[in-house]
Amino acid sequence: MLEASSLWRRLRLAPPLGRLRRRRLRLGRRRLGRRLGRRVVVKPPKSRRVTRRLSLSPQARAHRPAIAPAVSIRRTFREFWPGTRGLRRLFVAGTVLAILAAACEVAAIALFGHITDKVLTTRVLSAFWAPALAWLGLAIVAGVMSFGGAYVTALGAERFLLGLRDRVFAHVQTLSPDFFENRRLGDLMARLTDDIEAIEQLVGSGLVKVLTTVVSVVFFAGAAFFIRWDLALITMALVPAFLVVSKVFAARFRVAAANERLSNGAMNSVIEESLANQSLVQAYNRQTTESRRLHHEGRGWLRANMWQARLSGMYGPMVQVIQTVCMVVILGVGAWEIAEGRLTLGGLLAFAAYLGLLYPAVQGLGEIALSVSEAAAGSDRVMEILGTRPSVNDRGTALTLVSRSHGRIEFDDVGFTYPGRHRPTLRHLSFTAEPGELIVCTGPSGAGKSTLAKLLLRFYDPEQGRILLDGVDLRDLTRSSLREAVTILHQESMLFSGTVRENIAYGRPGATFEEVVRAAVLAGAHEFITALPRGYEAPVGQRGRLLSGGQRQRIAIARALVRDAPVLVLDEPMTGLDEVTAARIMEPLRRLMAGRTTILITHDLRHVPAGARTIALEPLRTRARIRLKRLGTRLAAGV
Repeated sequence: MLEASSLWRRLRLAPPLGRLRRRRLRLGRRRLGRRLGRRVVVKPPKSRRVTRRLSLSPQARAHRPAIAPAVSIRRTFREFWPGTRGLRRLFVAGTVLAILAAACEVAAIALFGHITDKVLTTRVLSAFWAPALAWLGLAIVAGVMSFGGAYVTALGAERFLLGLRDRVFAHVQTLSPDFFENRRLGDLMARLTDDIEAIEQLVGSGLVKVLTTVVSVVFFAGAAFFIRWDLALITMALVPAFLVVSKVFAARFRVAAANERLSNGAMNSVIEESLANQSLVQAYNRQTTESRRLHHEGRGWLRANMWQARLSGMYGPMVQVIQTVCMVVILGVGAWEIAEGRLTLGGLLAFAAYLGLLYPAVQGLGEIALSVSEAAAGSDRVMEILGTRPSVNDRGTALTLVSRSHGRIEFDDVGFTYPGRHRPTLRHLSFTAEPGELIVCTGPSGAGKSTLAKLLLRFYDPEQGRILLDGVDLRDLTRSSLREAVTILHQESMLFSGTVRENIAYGRPGATFEEVVRAAVLAGAHEFITALPRGYEAPVGQRGRLLSGGQRQRIAIARALVRDAPVLVLDEPMTGLDEVTAARIMEPLRRLMAGRTTILITHDLRHVPAGARTIALEPLRTRARIRLKRLGTRLAAGV
């Protein structure tokens, strides 16, 4: 390190050189930067100062939260405006009703000025009743219009939210598993809730608010010009100050909102992970550690919220000061106009009332600009999800399986490397599973056993070779019809919060109750289900935590039996089960495997049926080809 520092000092203090030597010097600095683990930035020749910047490691870059690039309002509308199709009549109705309510307010203020001049100043009581009743009627009409506009706008907004959330969620479910492995669940949840709501406030109800606010400004400004054009000109001269302040704060609000959403997502992720793993947290006495994690993320959210609070706290008083200055100026000039006899008291009060509604409307336009900045942050994050393309798509000529498949599976010279990795997981793998045959895939962790299931379900496509179902390349089949022909029993028995019957019927939503019971009997689950307080209607709890591991596994087997697909993949079905439970589970598994092409992924060969063919995978360390050797009834694969 001392030698490197000395060399760095000599390079930095080098005298001016010719073009060729300066080029060599720059190359030397780059090499030195690589040696020091830093990135060296060379500034233009007129500044000979050389600055260093520490580069983050790949791990640090992977965990560093990033603010999505700024998205223009035009692009946001181009992306999300089509989602308002069928709802635009609601937004138009909300806009019209809000405008009518503003018109009623203008008329009510005019009546107020009339009452001041014709009743209060002249003290003629008989002239009060007609304008007073008209004023009351306008107030009632304005209230009805305001309620109707707010209601239909909210209805359109909620329907837009529902449609956009469904669209984003449906797209997320088409993405490959690595998308979810590289993102925190809490952040995805924030994008599906808070960010989508921010988009609606821009594209849906936000647009209604912009239109009604602009029309209100026109109404109130026009009424003010009608009373006294010179006072109105003074008023308009101070309006740009509101817009300038809003423009200055808008960009800062966008960055603050983006940071708040990132911090909120990170905090939600910590909460979700900790609550989902409470048994592990308590077993390892890590409650304090989890509390510190949440506190750390909570402090980040606190700082982000306080940044927004500072901006809001500064924006409000600045606008209030500008508004006060405007009112003082107008009242001063108005008093002089009254003294000169060019303006009545009612006219001045009406003008001040219009001004009192005009400036909040102008301020509302500025706040809309701030809301737009906040919505842009949410739009960035949602469009990032929508812009992520699935790693596997259906071809335009993809076929749909219209009849039950025979279940013949063939891996033909298959090679695969996971996205973002350099070492291949599989290479030159070939084997065939005939209809009704059992193939056992075994090997150490990381050898690629579970990768076979992911490729068979087309979560990924092989980079080399092909996989065939009944002689047809999987890439020539639609993913939906392919997955209807394949049932997978995962290593972890995945259950949903619901009843036992709902979890079994999840394998085939149209299954009758009799079919559910029949599958439970074959899976050896009927006995313990009927012993539950509510039988098949008993809740299983979140992720099935109200049931034991063996009970969850039997319900998963029953779910696979209800699905009744010709191809079955068993991914470590015995993991986590004791010897007695594993032996008991094997009997319903044999019934499940009967008549189906089965790929059993396991490292425990104690309960494997006799006569099964076995593929032994080993982690790839070289570029050598996998060699398959037949050992009696077993088939071994080695490197």
